[in-house]
Amino acid sequence: MSSEVKAAETFVEKPRTLAALRAEIASGRVKATDLAAGYYQRIAQINPRLNVYLSLTKERALEQAARVDEAAAKGDPLAPLAGIPVGIKDVLVMQGAPATAGSKILKGYRPPYDATAVARLEAAGAVLLGKINCDEFAMGSSNENSAYGPVRNPVDTERVPGGSSGGSAAAVAANMAVATLGSDTGGSIRQPASFCGVVGVLPTYGRVSRYGLIAFASSLDRVGPFAANVRDAATLLGVIAGHDPKDATSSLAPVPDYAAESDKPVKESGKAGLRIGVPTEYFAEGLDPEVRAAIDKGIAALDKAGCAIKPVSLPHTKYAVPTYYLIATAEASANLARFDGVRYGYRSPKSETLSAMYSHSRDEGFGAEVKRRILLGTYALSAGYYDAYYRKAQQVRRLLAEEYLRAFAEVDAIVTPTAPTPAFKLGEKTGDPLAMYLADIYTVTASLAGICGVTVPCGATKAGLPVGMQVLAAHLNEGAAFRVARAVEAAEL
Repeated sequence: MSSEVKAAETFVEKPRTLAALRAEIASGRVKATDLAAGYYQRIAQINPRLNVYLSLTKERALEQAARVDEAAAKGDPLAPLAGIPVGIKDVLVMQGAPATAGSKILKGYRPPYDATAVARLEAAGAVLLGKINCDEFAMGSSNENSAYGPVRNPVDTERVPGGSSGGSAAAVAANMAVATLGSDTGGSIRQPASFCGVVGVLPTYGRVSRYGLIAFASSLDRVGPFAANVRDAATLLGVIAGHDPKDATSSLAPVPDYAAESDKPVKESGKAGLRIGVPTEYFAEGLDPEVRAAIDKGIAALDKAGCAIKPVSLPHTKYAVPTYYLIATAEASANLARFDGVRYGYRSPKSETLSAMYSHSRDEGFGAEVKRRILLGTYALSAGYYDAYYRKAQQVRRLLAEEYLRAFAEVDAIVTPTAPTPAFKLGEKTGDPLAMYLADIYTVTASLAGICGVTVPCGATKAGLPVGMQVLAAHLNEGAAFRVARAVEAAEL
């Protein structure tokens, strides 16, 4: 075995920061091709137990790694993510690679183009390892809804990794990628980041292009990164963020240097510290005592770092879950109408008539949770119920957004628990959809309001299960969220 391969294996076994890995690749001490090979070896060893990767893109990854090695050998300037192994949630398309969205109905589909976020990662030098397991069409809070089996939490394999981006969170936690991409509709990046003990980012709606993201709920879906630390997550967001003419909802606002923003302390010399809001509604009945204790320690650490802690109120929070599940399911009902067995994906052999082909293909291709949400959404949009349910939900959504606007006039960031409990056991909530939906109780408000947030590890329970703190900030103010999250991370709770 060559010394370069040994060095690459060492880096895989002992996780390094993105900056450290890139520096080793630039110096020639570690070759990007050997590093990628080391990660593929680790995936081969661990994936059968955790079920994180659905497919691998070895040829594409090794070609990219070879280009990075060639540039490094010449002494050429390297791109920001040169040689960094990254995994992609299987709701983001990659040209020629399987794109299942965790569903049987898309089995065998290979899209002819790359999602914008994927293309930007590769343009920045990232080595794309493969496609990662997720809840079917990003619908779920536990990653148990995938047609290809559940992902297991690397911290405790009898527990869920969270959802729907549980595979992306687990990949980082198990060091099966340096970073990953996920999608967040109602908490699908932040909650699994909390359950797996990694950093997950919810960008402002429109900050990252949705082009090439298989849609669940178009007014809520967002693409964001997972990483092992805040600065790496900030670096990833800086690469994938920015306007995209292929996405009419993408923001025209310039992209700041998020990594540099994350380096700023929460209290700069000669200035007042950042003002941190703590909403009383997030610390009420239903919050696990150990989770609360961990978050209280995180708030105390921010106070010690020089932040001004201030109570705030978000009284419409109690309506957030029903509001979210009305809007999200209505949009899902419309978006998933395209999967009919005609154009691509699964087609039932029971196709005596066109009507039979439609109904059997959808019945056999979709899982139980997807069917449940399509039915709920179709009902909410139907004649006679639209005004009573969907329109009313949109009105409440506006009230939630206005509450955040008022709160952010008084504070720079808001901190809350990410989830009411640590990771629960596999199968614990699958028989009770309402209990599963309540796992999103602390995350759906930010989704409805369109604001940004970061989940950062904030201690653990006595059983060693990770607890995540959610740091929320106003539209396009990701820099403030990163600064606060970095201060919590520095406290090493």
